[in-house]
Amino acid sequence: MVLMQAFIKTHRYLLDHLNVPVHRHLLEYVDWDHRLIGIQGARGVGKTTFLLDYAKTFYGNNKSCLYVNLNNLYFAETSVVDFADEFRKTGGKILLLDQIYKYPNWAEELRYCYDHFDDLKIVFSGSPLMRLDEGNAYLDDCARVYNLEGFTFREYLNLKTGNDFKPVGLNELLRRHEDIAAEVVDKVKPLAYFTDYLHHGYYPFFLEKRNHLENLLKTINLVLEIDISYLQQIELKYLPKLRKLLYIVGKSAPFQPNISRLSNDVETSRATIMNYLNYLRQGRLVNLLHEDDPDPLKKPACVYMHNPNLVFSVASGEVEMDVLHKTFFYNQVGYLNRVSFDGEADFRVNNDMPFYIGGRNIEKKTEVNNGFFARDMVEIGEANQIPLWLFGFYFKSLKF
Repeated sequence: MVLMQAFIKTHRYLLDHLNVPVHRHLLEYVDWDHRLIGIQGARGVGKTTFLLDYAKTFYGNNKSCLYVNLNNLYFAETSVVDFADEFRKTGGKILLLDQIYKYPNWAEELRYCYDHFDDLKIVFSGSPLMRLDEGNAYLDDCARVYNLEGFTFREYLNLKTGNDFKPVGLNELLRRHEDIAAEVVDKVKPLAYFTDYLHHGYYPFFLEKRNHLENLLKTINLVLEIDISYLQQIELKYLPKLRKLLYIVGKSAPFQPNISRLSNDVETSRATIMNYLNYLRQGRLVNLLHEDDPDPLKKPACVYMHNPNLVFSVASGEVEMDVLHKTFFYNQVGYLNRVSFDGEADFRVNNDMPFYIGGRNIEKKTEVNNGFFARDMVEIGEANQIPLWLFGFYFKSLKF
């Protein structure tokens, strides 16, 4: 009981000092009535803040809800099952378990809690490198897992301007983009914020009063050293090869990879290069573009950095805006849609929609049926000419 009170005290301290300038829209779409919920997201996107925001928004200081970080040394000899059982017996209803991967046998114990404690709800956070539901023998039929992305441009714009612009679906965006853009432009100048978003707006830690690039590099290295190396059981002596591959990708992306050349440059086998590329993809550091169905055993047609902010992590000079714009589009649209390589267009979305990314003066390929153009430096588009920034309003953080 004494230790439980210590956890409650820490929980209240964290809520009292919580600063959430903008609520993540995923908060509105999670089925919070379900008894086992997973929040999956890359390192740095704000999973801890999201859990605490949920606690404060729905429960305040009510002792029925408790946030616990499994980094706590207490769990070196106390099981999650025993802790959850004590919590529910003392009136607890909602247990928030952060950094679940730090605890061994986490999946088995979460399943035990789900099967035996029907008066307790558990929300846990994890890395995208973990098998949180699909393919997990313990959780695939009981856990509902949602993905938390970094800030969309819409969320960033709301934060910077105090507005409350709502997300839109892709079909609505394509159909009504002129009206939607006009409504936004009537209140703010989105292009005045777009370049800053590309540089530092994806990860919430831009709000901290610390050097953004240093924070970004720290996050990247934690993904490499912990999320990938630990969870994929890669020996630390191979970490420099993984880091070198990411550096090569970052300097060249987007590019069509030559696996043999990468193998020579990194001094490892072709098979290892393919594995490393997929680990980097799962860690949300790169995006792999394929010509058809994504296949981890098949060479990607093109490699991108996962989001525009990451492009600056290896930039030694000025970054080409074309690279940032294509990276932005793939990041925003690729989460909920199938984005594939197209020999003529920049991307093909859901097999049948070619997209061209570029400025106002690029050739209008009007001979392409159903083609769309994502234009930079355009506030309001027309017909199939859509402002690039508006794809940052796309509705993307859903259950998968």
